[in-house]
Amino acid sequence: MSLIKYIIRRIIVMIPVLFGVLTLTFILSRLMPGDPIAARLAASGQHNPSEGLYQQMRCQLGLCDPLIIQYFRYMGELFTGHWGVSVSIVRNQPVWDLVMSRMPFTIDLTLFSVAIASFLGIKAGVISAVHRNKPADTLVRGLALVGVALPVFFMGMLLQYSLGYQLDWFEPTGYLSNEYEDPPYVTGFLIIDSIISGQWYLIGDYLWHMCLPVFCLSILMLATITRQTRSSMLEVMEQDYVRTARAKGCKEKDVIHSHTLRNALIPTVTVIGLSIAGLMGGAVLTETTFGLTGMGSLFVNSILLYDFWVLDALVFLITIIFIVANLLTDIIYAVLDPRIRYT
Repeated sequence: MSLIKYIIRRIIVMIPVLFGVLTLTFILSRLMPGDPIAARLAASGQHNPSEGLYQQMRCQLGLCDPLIIQYFRYMGELFTGHWGVSVSIVRNQPVWDLVMSRMPFTIDLTLFSVAIASFLGIKAGVISAVHRNKPADTLVRGLALVGVALPVFFMGMLLQYSLGYQLDWFEPTGYLSNEYEDPPYVTGFLIIDSIISGQWYLIGDYLWHMCLPVFCLSILMLATITRQTRSSMLEVMEQDYVRTARAKGCKEKDVIHSHTLRNALIPTVTVIGLSIAGLMGGAVLTETTFGLTGMGSLFVNSILLYDFWVLDALVFLITIIFIVANLLTDIIYAVLDPRIRYT
């Protein structure tokens, strides 16, 4: 089967998953305790609205309709990009604009974390496997165990207190210093907008502020990648073709990187692909801890303020990201191992 046909088949298979997630999200959001109408009226200063005003607002938001009609309207609006307006977070602002304004920060945080965790995790896993049961292996395994065990929010507060407030090596909160303002909006990505506007000094300040959040978010993924790489490397190093390469006189460096690592990376790629969506979830706690205005903090606010429309849009986007990440992972398999065929 060709790659194009395989991609089409995988997309078709993932459609029921997408609809299942969206249906479950709709049901759970409507069962949440709290009232979005009361939250919206309270945000506008009306804490004791009249019954007539309450019912008028309820019908205006479409909550008077039967649930089945609300469901089909909800599905149609998600897939057409008409996500409504925020009722309590930023009153009357289109949800699309609100989410798109927050997404670049979370994308930056996720991409930086994935890049650092993948590079360091694979390197550490290889070192641990090559020096099996030696001090280097024990040290790497111990650090990986600590990384897996520590909760993201605890790691964030620990880094924030020690390296931020006590030692003053890094900025503990925010994404820019108080004396700087955001560059003119073009793409929403601060690095790109800073380059376009010629404000290069903002890039260094931005990266400096992102050091602690990126390290906090990447540490859990790094530990998982290290453990998986070590396990895969040890398994592949016992294969006959590796022993044959050594017997033919190949350099140990070539045996490790050319014969062993490439085949051992296939399970690691799976871990990396599945961890991307997990990082989006970890961003909720990380952004809240470090005061970043990304999708994570928006997700928390949408729940606390009963803003169903923002919550539905965020779940939709995260589900799409998860599906695309899984699809790309399967495609990368064939690049790493030509023996894999699409069936």
